[in-house]
Amino acid sequence: MKKIINQPADVVDQMLSGLTRAYPSFVRRLADTDVLVRTVSTSQVQLISGGGSGHEPSHAGFVGDGMLSAAVCGQVFTSPTPDQIYEAAKAVDTGAGVFFIIKNYSGDVMNFDMAKDMAELDGIAVDFVIVDDDIAVENSTYTQGKRGVAGTVLVHKILGDAARNGASLSDIKAQADKLIPQIHTLAVALSGATVPEVGKPGFVLADDEIEFGVGIHGEPGYRREKMAPSQALAKELVTKLLASYDGDNTSSYAILVNGMGATPLMEQFIFINDVLDLLSAAGITVAFQKVGNLMTSIDMAGISLTMVRLSDPAWLDALNADVTTIAWG
Repeated sequence: MKKIINQPADVVDQMLSGLTRAYPSFVRRLADTDVLVRTVSTSQVQLISGGGSGHEPSHAGFVGDGMLSAAVCGQVFTSPTPDQIYEAAKAVDTGAGVFFIIKNYSGDVMNFDMAKDMAELDGIAVDFVIVDDDIAVENSTYTQGKRGVAGTVLVHKILGDAARNGASLSDIKAQADKLIPQIHTLAVALSGATVPEVGKPGFVLADDEIEFGVGIHGEPGYRREKMAPSQALAKELVTKLLASYDGDNTSSYAILVNGMGATPLMEQFIFINDVLDLLSAAGITVAFQKVGNLMTSIDMAGISLTMVRLSDPAWLDALNADVTTIAWG
């Protein structure tokens, strides 16, 4: 294992220290926690997300004006504890309530739910949504139902805009429940991720092998096969994603091409070029597109494609709205 770290056990603490020292105008760290909050607070419904570390820039990179109010960082690929989530809620609440954005993993769901109960005992109004955008498999390791993956970042963006514009807690909940079913994601991996304290990849693919449908923690996908050109990979993902919308080619869509950690931007741009060709040929209107490493899996080589059916015109405005965060760009 070759990694630019010190002791594996210190990875999260030292990462968060470095992040806050590098971007003090964006985020600050709550004392004695692994919670990062906005440097500048505003009176609104406060959005909190989080999960295991190793997905950077998610979620800390999306803390700031127009997106999240706080990110709770668990150990690598491990859910944050209820008390850490609770501390985040207490730190950011200004009286309008707190909204949790939770990826659909058993530990995350359980711990955020416990934190919700703790916060409500303090008189903090809390609601939540569970993101389950991965259409690869219905049930897999760590989940009950579909997994929450890169589409979570677009939830941060759309709901963050609503919160900044003064939406109430109940309004944000209603919008979240409408939004989540319209976000679908599918990934392909070229190699597994290496957790520092484990020291070896979570799964191994042959040099000429890929796996479709893997999760962001290395959960198994639905098929392994020989490596293929970008056009073939794009066709597999686009075909399955369009089928998940029952072939709807009359709606407008937003798309996100997300690098899994070790995929160069050169390859991501080649891939989105192929995706856009396929969608155009299918008569699909793409109203928004974004490319980059937004929800990674440490050093996994691979890519994911997220589509959002824009059934509410306000979502497109929200995706295009300016924000002040480290990672959205």
